[in-house]
Amino acid sequence: MSVKDIAQDTINAAVWSACDTFRGTVDPSIYKDYVLTMLFLKYVSDVWQDHYDNYKAEYGEHPELIEEMLKNERFVLPARANFRALYEQRHAPGNGERIDKALHAIEEANIGKLRDVFQDISFNSTKLGDEQQKNDILRHLLEDFAKPELNLRPSRVGTLDIIGNAYEFLIKNFASTSGKKAGEFYTPPEVSALMAQLMDPHAGDEISDPTCGSGSLLLKVGRLIRERSGSRKYALYGQEAIGSTWALAKMNMFLHGEDNHRIEWGDTIRNPKLLDSEASLKHFDIVVANPPFSLEKWGHEGADTDKFSRFRRGVPPRTKGDYAFILHMVETMKPRTGRMAVVVPHGVLFRGSAEGRLRKQLIDENLLDIVIGLPEKLFYGTGIPAAILVFRKKKADEKVLFIDASRGYEDGKNQNFLREKEDLQLILDTVKARANVDKYAYLASPAEIAENDYNLNIPRYVDTFEEEEEIDLMAVRKERLELKAELARLEEQMAGYLKELGYE
Repeated sequence: MSVKDIAQDTINAAVWSACDTFRGTVDPSIYKDYVLTMLFLKYVSDVWQDHYDNYKAEYGEHPELIEEMLKNERFVLPARANFRALYEQRHAPGNGERIDKALHAIEEANIGKLRDVFQDISFNSTKLGDEQQKNDILRHLLEDFAKPELNLRPSRVGTLDIIGNAYEFLIKNFASTSGKKAGEFYTPPEVSALMAQLMDPHAGDEISDPTCGSGSLLLKVGRLIRERSGSRKYALYGQEAIGSTWALAKMNMFLHGEDNHRIEWGDTIRNPKLLDSEASLKHFDIVVANPPFSLEKWGHEGADTDKFSRFRRGVPPRTKGDYAFILHMVETMKPRTGRMAVVVPHGVLFRGSAEGRLRKQLIDENLLDIVIGLPEKLFYGTGIPAAILVFRKKKADEKVLFIDASRGYEDGKNQNFLREKEDLQLILDTVKARANVDKYAYLASPAEIAENDYNLNIPRYVDTFEEEEEIDLMAVRKERLELKAELARLEEQMAGYLKELGYE
């Protein structure tokens, strides 16, 4: 194991251990925001101190030079807003108020990057108990993050990836313990990796996620570009409706060093905020999303008068918002390079009425490219199987590739997992080949889909039926007679033993 691996494992274990301060006292859905925010505060404090010490060693006799060099940092850390100052006062009353003031000072000093990020989190909240309990909890939290394992100075832990990975590790673990709400802020990493690779991103791409949660899916697409080309020439765009989750996304981007991003806070359907200079919907090379499944109150009341004409093909059902997100995403694809991948419940593939008409329209326009059926229990907060739909503005042909990947996975205690080689690579190889694979994939023509009344239910196209081996009834009869004879022999032998023992 390399030093980097040891550092990552050590940091992950230490930040997860810090959650013990809250367990049994505060619900995980609440304390996740406190732990993640403290990790952010500790990291920026350690980076600032590390750089300050380096500059002091070099320009010790010239404090004004140190100040000038610090102005070139990615962020500004006000003097009394650093973690060390808060830690030194941890035994005094008012920990919650001091931490809140520090966060707001950091926000004000970095308004362009961190505006409103901390407005939904208060360490002085009564959610943490009365004043005494709150002060004790926060003292323990400060002490947890002051441990040597959580010395996050770049000179010790190296790249941003380690800190970003620790943040993602925490988010993933919170998602696995947060029940139904988990899907609101996190997409499983292997599903994000699959969607990123399906989109085949390149340097120069503009990438959007209109329901970005904590930003993990956007980060996966950006990371794939860096791994392939070493380039950071791309831009990430996202919108998130829940304020606390939007704040997680902003901090997540910061901790991954993704400065070329724009993450907006608001309801994508009712109030889309990713607009261009002419106040029209901005278009993107890649659009990816894992929207809330079958959202009941999605904004039906304003769909008929939508000023962006997103529902010109028809209005989705009042109590199921799946196609509202799909139509929004379709409208934001660039005319030539636009492609999108969206996670949907299987009902999207076959439900009738308004959804059936919308499905027909999208297929007739030759926008739908691939339908991938995923295994059950992949997503946090729901056990139902889902599918990934891939749309393209410029397709290779008029056909739709159906893939039944529902049987390829590794069992987990609470969640199932897609394995990298056996499952993910098989899907990607099948997409690349774009051909029929017995009991796994089928390339359907428009005529075949029309013949099925535009029903996209995967079993209509991919036959996974396995013929059962023929039963030789005569052999079964012979075996049965042999067993009966053996039973009679044993019964007779048992009767003899009982007689010898005097029971008969």
